[in-house]
Amino acid sequence: MGKQALRMVFTETLLELAKGDPSIFAVTSDSRGSVTLNTFASELPRQFVECGIAEQDAVGIAAGLANGGLRPFVCGPACFYTLRSAEQVKVDVAYSHSNVKIIGVSGGVSYGALGMSHHSTYDIALLRAIPGLEIYLPSDGWQMRELTRYLAGSDTPAYVRVGRAAVPDVYDGTEPAFTPGKANRLRQGGGVSILACGEMVYPALQAAEALEKVGVWAGVWDMVSLRPLDMQAILDAADAPLVVTVEEHSVNGGLGAAVAEVLSQQKPTRIKILGLPDEDLYNGSSPEVFAHYGLTGGGIAEQILGILQSHKQKG
Repeated sequence: MGKQALRMVFTETLLELAKGDPSIFAVTSDSRGSVTLNTFASELPRQFVECGIAEQDAVGIAAGLANGGLRPFVCGPACFYTLRSAEQVKVDVAYSHSNVKIIGVSGGVSYGALGMSHHSTYDIALLRAIPGLEIYLPSDGWQMRELTRYLAGSDTPAYVRVGRAAVPDVYDGTEPAFTPGKANRLRQGGGVSILACGEMVYPALQAAEALEKVGVWAGVWDMVSLRPLDMQAILDAADAPLVVTVEEHSVNGGLGAAVAEVLSQQKPTRIKILGLPDEDLYNGSSPEVFAHYGLTGGGIAEQILGILQSHKQKG
């Protein structure tokens, strides 16, 4: 099994596509190193725009390029492009239907040790409330590559959030890993359904393997597309007696909230939202933060077993 940093897969794929399509531009705000855009900038300087530390300007410039018929990707830290630039994303991109793709790197707690100023644990909650914007959280390099190709050919504004470190492969390249608006069912199981997104998909699979060893059969879905949302996948997952969502995001407003909104209105089901708590977060490296909050394969499995045992005792 390989490991790939999604930001690097993105920039490699974008460069490949941009060499054959001069309308593709990369826009950034003094973060070409963080995004890994250095090679793109050196090989295609006429398709690269450096804005300095000015995220609002970068989004506005990208919208202007899009309105001129170009296909800009504005790239930089997720924490700044979703909060500092929220007004520009709302008005210049989503409301104006500008063909801008916002690539938020180092999302979630990728910048864990830098503290809350660099955490991006609210981005999905914010952007889900803004109409007209597709939202994707890829889980591995294979999926990131397919998603980038889709985005380069799409005319719809979109936000993509990826982490910083290399992550294990979830897919093997033999079958399509990405279809807009569709979740991927990765594992069959009827005792509990685990719905995960982004870089929490691999730990969800690890949790399912740990649960199988103690006789609990867990189904796992990769909810890569948060808008459009695969509502049928959510309803199918609710055939199990317990639905658990897992995300590198606040427990408020993210994947868990989206799933709860669907189930509460269409198929009331027992649900548990696993994510980052509503508090000032523990600071540390990403693995340290995940371990602290139980967002590892073993931690997820342990929490699910606790829920199942608690309900069994009450029943």
